[in-house]
Amino acid sequence: MNTVPKSAPGTAPGPAPTLSVVVCSYTLDRWDDLCAALDSIRAQRRPPDETVVVVDHCPALTARLADRPGLRLVESPERPGVSGARNTGVTLARGEVVAFLDDDAVAEPDWTQRLLAGYRDPRVLGVGGRVDSWWETGRPGWFPPEYDWVVGCSYPGAPETTGAVRNFIGANMSFRRAAVVAAGGFRSDLGRIGTSPFGCEETELCLRLTAGHPGSELRYEPAAVVRQHVPRARTTWRYFSSRCYAEGRSKAVVARYAGTRSALSSERRYVRRTLPAAVLRALGRRRVRAAGALGAGACLAAAGYATGRLARADAAVTTTAPAVEPGVAAVPTRSRP
Repeated sequence: MNTVPKSAPGTAPGPAPTLSVVVCSYTLDRWDDLCAALDSIRAQRRPPDETVVVVDHCPALTARLADRPGLRLVESPERPGVSGARNTGVTLARGEVVAFLDDDAVAEPDWTQRLLAGYRDPRVLGVGGRVDSWWETGRPGWFPPEYDWVVGCSYPGAPETTGAVRNFIGANMSFRRAAVVAAGGFRSDLGRIGTSPFGCEETELCLRLTAGHPGSELRYEPAAVVRQHVPRARTTWRYFSSRCYAEGRSKAVVARYAGTRSALSSERRYVRRTLPAAVLRALGRRRVRAAGALGAGACLAAAGYATGRLARADAAVTTTAPAVEPGVAAVPTRSRP
């Protein structure tokens, strides 16, 4: 695995770096959400230097986006999945910083400003922000806020103030491009493929970046806010349970690469402090279903983790190297003024 030269993670304090925003999408089913995401990027008070839209193996989506102005439209040549699509965006981005916005999230107008401000500190390798949830049909009464990570959002127990963190939420994160490329990008054996509930590719990359650069920092900036759309399909018990189990399986894969201590440092605090307090609050308010969901989610995640740890490594995941390497030739792109 490649390493970044000591001078690569940052520069001397000075003007904010150039910025590429990457949005990855794989389906026409999110067309309205994607348009809203792109409109929010165009409305930024500090416009990005470019917006790269990576289409993950969906020719119909590419065709519909072809006439939309102000984009670099790219078809991912990597294996299907969010990791390959993000790696395509990193490879092709021209900005010194690459920010990722989900195709079903909308950024606040000062989002880019808030992210870029953190990079004036040369120790900072990445900056991530808060992800608020927008429930299309309302939050189910049994769905506890402590499990908003299930729908890709910030949650009680996560950091709330500006400071160093272990990892970011994928819907709202940014990195120094040179550091990500030199580190090898997102692992191709982690991350969602279509609607699959697996993930943790951003956690593994964050751990790899900080481990390779002692003294560096991934900074959480709660003022950099995006709003994540939570559709009806993600409000069911079936989705909740599958995501909890898949999160455990995914964390088991991360532990193989980064070690158990690093992979589960935040989770231990969450299980020991956040969840017990939440269960007591729910029971005190006679919200029995919410208390049950809190306990069941933890058990499902633990079961997924145990299953993942017991599974044979060659059966559970591939051992391919990350897909992005320095000097990878850019795939053909379509640019729009």
